[in-house]
Amino acid sequence: MFERHQGGENALLVQLQIGAEESGDPDEFKELVESAGVKVIEFISGSRHRPDPKYFVGKGKAEEIRQTAIECEADVIIFDHALSPAQERNLERELKCKVVDRTGLILDIFAQRARSFEGKLQVELAQLKHLSTRLIRGWTHLERQKGGIGLRGPGETQLETDRRLLNNRIKNINKRLEKVQKQRQQGRRSRKRAETPTVSLVGYTNAGKSTLFNTMTGASVYAEDQLFATLDPTLRRVEIADAGPVVLADTVGFIRQLPHDLVAAFRSTLEETQQAHLLLHVIDASHPDRKDRIEQVNLVLAEIEADDIHQIEIYNKIDLLDDVEPHVDYDEHGRTKRIWLSSKTGNGIDLVIESLKEFFGQEFVHCWVKLKPSDAKMRARFYDLGVVVGESDPEDGGFLIEVSMQKHRLEEIVPNQSYILDASSAG
Repeated sequence: MFERHQGGENALLVQLQIGAEESGDPDEFKELVESAGVKVIEFISGSRHRPDPKYFVGKGKAEEIRQTAIECEADVIIFDHALSPAQERNLERELKCKVVDRTGLILDIFAQRARSFEGKLQVELAQLKHLSTRLIRGWTHLERQKGGIGLRGPGETQLETDRRLLNNRIKNINKRLEKVQKQRQQGRRSRKRAETPTVSLVGYTNAGKSTLFNTMTGASVYAEDQLFATLDPTLRRVEIADAGPVVLADTVGFIRQLPHDLVAAFRSTLEETQQAHLLLHVIDASHPDRKDRIEQVNLVLAEIEADDIHQIEIYNKIDLLDDVEPHVDYDEHGRTKRIWLSSKTGNGIDLVIESLKEFFGQEFVHCWVKLKPSDAKMRARFYDLGVVVGESDPEDGGFLIEVSMQKHRLEEIVPNQSYILDASSAG
């Protein structure tokens, strides 16, 4: 067995057209590899009717890859496909070089990007699940049984020991993630009690979600022109005039063939999207394959059961297009369907604010509520909801408070409509 290289700075890329399946984007593949901090030195393409069970590629293509890897002194060979453990193992034996498939590549990028405690746990969980089927790769010592005094006999192989330890680690991470998930659920319950709606930014990776998030909230979330620049979800409260506060959530970007284990591991994070009242689907308007990317995002939304949430499309990066000004497209019911803007320059951000105001402010009221001295609990509830704008002390010893909130919520708290005054009649 060869000695596995521990570097990986120079990469040979392999991308095949398989049957009638839609071929991957070579530029996106190269960008994905460069996002992992790896230098692309050669690219090999080809086509097959179906994957080879042993090598994924044919014997002849495998020899071509081996010769090219030797000539360009590649440290790692990266496939833009999901390889089975056997295929990955057989390729490494045949090519005498480290082999990484698309899933392993994306997991490596996520491992580099994770910053929060929860994000690191989620990435490690996905990595361990991916590794659990590949323990035998490249390490012949894993096939030997333990020996020595007190360890002779059947015992367990090193491979079995590693697999047991790995499974224990997976269980431990799942328990810790459950605790973090409970904390997230508590935060969601608090927002629900306060009737604070959540708006989730979703979209293909590098569509400009974080830049839009920073522009709308004044936050400083890391935003760069690279794939998966943002991994950990970030939530900020935004005040919308005549519509009240909303919570804006910036989430991880999606990509073609996003590993299933990664979607499963990030399910608790993606619940911010599942529980959202509105999705802002951010799209790179300048990308030639934007229609395909829209479909890929919608496929992931369907996988996490968030495809039934109302969606407004945000066509971003119009500063890269000719003769396109910020504007709104409406559907047949007169509702906002898509917004064209540039989050980088800020042109069109006001259209997003207006659309949120229209979406959440239809049943929004601003009024004064006159309460009796015995209605102290009702007054406290208004303050708990964070909807009190001002308060004055009437002469009868009661409470006169100015509120700005959703109409149906006001009617729930104050069933007696005689308590509610128009703002102009409160003086």
